[in-house]
Amino acid sequence: MEHIETSSVTPTPLFEELDVNKLSNECQQLLQTLPREKCWDGCYLYLYHGFWFRPQALQGILLFQKHFQAEEDDVFIITVPKSGTTWLKALTFAITNRKDYPLPQSPLLTSNPHQLNPVDRFISLWHFVNLNRPEPLKQDSLEAGLEMMCREVEGYGPFWRHVLGYWKLTKERPGKVLFLKYEDLKEDIIPHLKSLAEFLGISFSEEEERQVMMEEIAKLCSLDSLRNREVNVNGKHKFVGIKNSSFFRKGEVGGWVNNVNPSMVEKIENLIEEKLSGSGLSFKMSCNYTKTKLGDNQAST
Repeated sequence: MEHIETSSVTPTPLFEELDVNKLSNECQQLLQTLPREKCWDGCYLYLYHGFWFRPQALQGILLFQKHFQAEEDDVFIITVPKSGTTWLKALTFAITNRKDYPLPQSPLLTSNPHQLNPVDRFISLWHFVNLNRPEPLKQDSLEAGLEMMCREVEGYGPFWRHVLGYWKLTKERPGKVLFLKYEDLKEDIIPHLKSLAEFLGISFSEEEERQVMMEEIAKLCSLDSLRNREVNVNGKHKFVGIKNSSFFRKGEVGGWVNNVNPSMVEKIENLIEEKLSGSGLSFKMSCNYTKTKLGDNQAST
């Protein structure tokens, strides 16, 4: 495998106009055949195998499909953007490597983990894009983006197809797929850390539980802890050149209702009910943590 010297890698901006000539010939030719739509941030999204991607991401997908070979013990963290990815990466790293790196010496203290509900996720994504653009987005682009989400045109989406696909897989292959929801981790993280460790095949021992290892990992990987690390306050991602600080926002569940008008709130809630109906999957949609169980005729919990 070719070794890449990261210090010499030129960052590839994610949210600026792309020079398509810098893409591979294969990717350029593919783009000419795909449906596309202009996104709320001015960039184009391309529809490939039922999902929407930016050209840079599509080129990565083509390379992945051509060259990647999964191993039996590989662990994949699969999320849509801005749905708690950074947090879950940190938790998974801390659990998996707790024998090699005592928590006081964890690389998470000096490195960014990258080297919610569907609408909270989009609001977070809008702010993330806005922080990493040369020019700030107009406020009306937020409503435009939500309209596109309702039409199922969004990067790495449609969101519903993504989550329902893995929701189905977790029922079919429970030993291979673990389905976690951001709001559940926020509400009570310890039992989910225990489940994650068991799923990874490295359960916490009784001695570790007596030493409150799970609580210490939760503290190390908390959003406040990660957000305030020097590397995340002032550092930048080596490969895409974006600020590490932009990976961390409020991390609140249900705060999206404060960012959009009432008619859009109603439209989105109706859409979510329609898309998840009958699946047994639900999300907490508002700041008061109201939870509606959709499908299967099950009562709220």
